[in-house]
Amino acid sequence: MEIDYAKAGLKVGLEIHQQLNTQEKLFCRCPPELFKEEPEITFLRRLRPTQSELGQVDPAAFFEFQKGIKVMYEANSATSCLVEMDEEPPHPLNMEAVEVVLTAALMMNMQPIDEVHVMRKTVIDGSNTTGFQRTCIIASNGWIKVGAKVIPMQAASLEEDAARKTGIEDDGKTIRYRIDRLGIPLIEVATAPVIYSPMEAQEVAFAIGRILRDTGKAMRGLGTIRQDLNVSLPHGALIEIKGVQELELISKVVEYEVQRQLGLIQVKEELQEKGVKTEELKEDFVDVSDVFKQTKCKVIRKALGKGQKVLAVKLQKFGGVLKREIMPGFRVGTELSDRAKFWGRVGGIFHTDEMPAYGVTAKEVEALRKATDAREEDAVVFVANTAENVQDALKAVVERAQEALDCVPAETRTAKDDGTTHYMRPRPGAARMYPETDIPPSEISRALVEKIRSNLPEPAEKKLKRLMNAYGLNDKLATQISDSEYGGLFEVIVKESGVAATIVAVFLTETVKSLRRDGVSVDEVTDAQIMEIFRGVGSGDLTKEAIADVFVWLSENDGKNLQDAVDALGLKMISKAELALLVDKVVAENKEAVCQMGQKAFGMLMGVVMKEVRGKADPSVVSALLRERLKQFWSYL
Repeated sequence: MEIDYAKAGLKVGLEIHQQLNTQEKLFCRCPPELFKEEPEITFLRRLRPTQSELGQVDPAAFFEFQKGIKVMYEANSATSCLVEMDEEPPHPLNMEAVEVVLTAALMMNMQPIDEVHVMRKTVIDGSNTTGFQRTCIIASNGWIKVGAKVIPMQAASLEEDAARKTGIEDDGKTIRYRIDRLGIPLIEVATAPVIYSPMEAQEVAFAIGRILRDTGKAMRGLGTIRQDLNVSLPHGALIEIKGVQELELISKVVEYEVQRQLGLIQVKEELQEKGVKTEELKEDFVDVSDVFKQTKCKVIRKALGKGQKVLAVKLQKFGGVLKREIMPGFRVGTELSDRAKFWGRVGGIFHTDEMPAYGVTAKEVEALRKATDAREEDAVVFVANTAENVQDALKAVVERAQEALDCVPAETRTAKDDGTTHYMRPRPGAARMYPETDIPPSEISRALVEKIRSNLPEPAEKKLKRLMNAYGLNDKLATQISDSEYGGLFEVIVKESGVAATIVAVFLTETVKSLRRDGVSVDEVTDAQIMEIFRGVGSGDLTKEAIADVFVWLSENDGKNLQDAVDALGLKMISKAELALLVDKVVAENKEAVCQMGQKAFGMLMGVVMKEVRGKADPSVVSALLRERLKQFWSYL
């Protein structure tokens, strides 16, 4: 679908969140690390929304509360303490984290504030034990240049990361969260909404990510960086899209959101042309359980077997609308279904635009229409669940159908791996933020700012030239390593291991990227393990041909080291004496071929030997030894 984004009036703003690799968490002295073992401590909570100073309740918080969810928190004493459990007041603000954010902010030409005031942001989805997230602005009003365009940067903030969800109990009402991630320092950088195309959004996100990596304090790995997008159209709405983890997905997410909004605008216009009125979409729910007494639909049959109900509602003149695709694999009916799932706690909805299907017969559809007094031009939505859940689900369906006549509703959506999005919650309001009273303000002195300003990391252009000059890299490889999340590690490896810079750079960029595409969990291999691999190559204990094999093995074997990998893969280097015996054996076994081929026999013999010793002998040593043996062989002829 070709879209003229300028004509559509697209505007995008970015919020980039990056975990910081500091010594301690933001408000306690625990290390910013995750644990994989079984939890030592668990405790159960239910969070409730509170009123703001003006007596208002944030709609997003109220929405989460309506779910009736309880939270089982999991903890380990090595990565969490009473602060994360909300059993002890927060400690003073981590100034190391403040300095990292100041560094990034100054690289984006922002103006630091004089005094840091921590605020509370209401969050009661269970991701924080307190029911709020602590956040504070460090700098504002800056800019970066992306290509020829100047992108205004609104603010750089410091906040605590959330707990991580680990599962849902069988009752469906209790969510498990692990609080090891809670409190890890997180920088948030926000742009102005001056991005006008999907690809530009991706390019700006890339530029910001590179600046954050250049601080040397950005954590690496899946989940350490999250990109939120604010996408708006003039006749649509401002939509906040949360949790885009892959940079390459940003342009697709924006593209699909524009498709969705344009599709909803078109649906609104068509419904208005049909003369559909808001007041005609009523909460007149009909019990149609009898229609499905003998149904072959497994979902409905299971619900009725539990004594639950099937209720239906007519959407006047919505026939054919619900099956309209508004982004790949996503229809107008999905919009209604998302609302029903969240507000009604149901698995989804059925509607007549997709019938007969799922075991529902044409005869049952006819009876359903008759029971709801629906004509061919109408759509009927029906849900099977408990009476309470079905009522709440269909109320949400009717409300979303009414909104379709008026506007594209402003809401928060979450991104999926294919670039599509689904409904997450209502947009938060101003009542969400209020002051944190447990943490005193922290001063940002001019002396501190000037100290950081005088030691800023080198700009990307300067770094690129230095990498080419200092390490002999070509322009392509220097650019790849400069843009890579391994950029800082590259220089340390080359200096400490003695391995050729080109070998290190190619592996950290092209090889790792290829392994990631092949499904290897590259983020499971730590910097220390990568360093150990290359030290092994530099010392002669490992061949460069074995680097990838060892890397993959370490990604699959948590907590293991280089020696473990070498032993498991049988990569122990063979001695020169053993190698000499093998070369003599190969030459002897191929004596006739050597006589016939002469000098050309070298390539063939090299292949035979390397097949035997690959990963256990340096090819250059093999080559030198083989040439020596061949020289001796021919001298005897």
